Amino acid sequence: MVAALLLGRHIFPTAGRQTESESSPRPVLPSPAPSYRVDVLVAAKNEAAVIEQLVNNLLALRHGEEQLQVWIVDDGSVDGTGEILDRLQECHSSLHVIHRPPEAQGWKSGALNAVLPHLQGDWVLVLDADAQVDPELLEHLDPLLQDSSRALQLRKAVHNADCNLLTRVQAVEMALDTLIQQGRIAHQGCGELRGNGQFIPRQALLRCGGFNEATITDDLDLTVRLQLHGVPIAVVWNPPVAEEAASSIGAIWRQHQRWIEGGLQRFFDYWPALLSSRLKPRLKRDVLAFFLLQYVQPLVLAGDVVGAVLWRSGPLAWPLTTMTLLFTATALWRCPTRNSGPPVPATRGFTTLMTLVYVLHWSLIIPLVAMGMALKPKQHRLWDKTLHEGLPAGA
Repeated sequence: MVAALLLGRHIFPTAGRQTESESSPRPVLPSPAPSYRVDVLVAAKNEAAVIEQLVNNLLALRHGEEQLQVWIVDDGSVDGTGEILDRLQECHSSLHVIHRPPEAQGWKSGALNAVLPHLQGDWVLVLDADAQVDPELLEHLDPLLQDSSRALQLRKAVHNADCNLLTRVQAVEMALDTLIQQGRIAHQGCGELRGNGQFIPRQALLRCGGFNEATITDDLDLTVRLQLHGVPIAVVWNPPVAEEAASSIGAIWRQHQRWIEGGLQRFFDYWPALLSSRLKPRLKRDVLAFFLLQYVQPLVLAGDVVGAVLWRSGPLAWPLTTMTLLFTATALWRCPTRNSGPPVPATRGFTTLMTLVYVLHWSLIIPLVAMGMALKPKQHRLWDKTLHEGLPAGA
């Protein structure tokens, strides 16, 4: 009960509703000739179903041909992705394609690092192959992109939320993640990158050493290194980046295994630095609180359930479990409904109930992944990418 009260005291304020001015940049028209240049980076491995949609979307961005360059890495694809990119490159001078062999190392980080020596822009926009953004994205973000002292993360929206119940609750979960991150930042905590829709100042990225090729979650790893180098991360509600949610239990399970493994590994890799004077005390408190909430609490819950079954007794950690569910319910209740891009499903009634049920799966998968990491050497782990099906015709 004491642990639940102490942890809840820190995390509950982060579930508060942010005002429109806090959650989104004001729609200010940019100057006729923006002073900053943007390089868009995409690592694409077997993305034939979505790659042409992505390229057409990116080439429609309004920013000026000299100020915007698109770089796509064909990361050893065997499904025709490389051929599609080569065809498109012949028609568009601002599209640059780099091919990596199938045996290339470093996963997504290795693909992104292959492009870094070629970049000249002020900002690096990293997108996934299934991303879709508003053509006026850079115009809306112009006030924020004038300041390169911090990185930016766009809210991740789901364009296939109506596919089934699983995609619907994932759309809600992503909105909650953005809301809570904005709350953390508002209370002097840390924002985090989410892989898709991240704007990184190129010079800050180079100072951090580029993307870490020893991790399977490049975004979470880079988040820690940016924070340690004094580069904060802002999180933007509007405009979002739209992506495709996994539509089956198996795909969600594999995707979340990778996220959890990379999320845990960053703490194992960087804990001495996180405890050092390089991180301000208020940031240390925030990192500790959300480490306990996201990774330790599910382990406690799993152990509590097993113990209750074996010893035929009542659960002991029910205050922590109750606090976590109340925190999630509070965030659901306060989740903003005004947004651009794909709509966020209304967080009421049945959707709220199913989202609360859905988040409980983390209490099963996190202990299993933690056990696997303890038993299996790091170098033997494999990258398991999410398959994308693409938008339907006319969407």
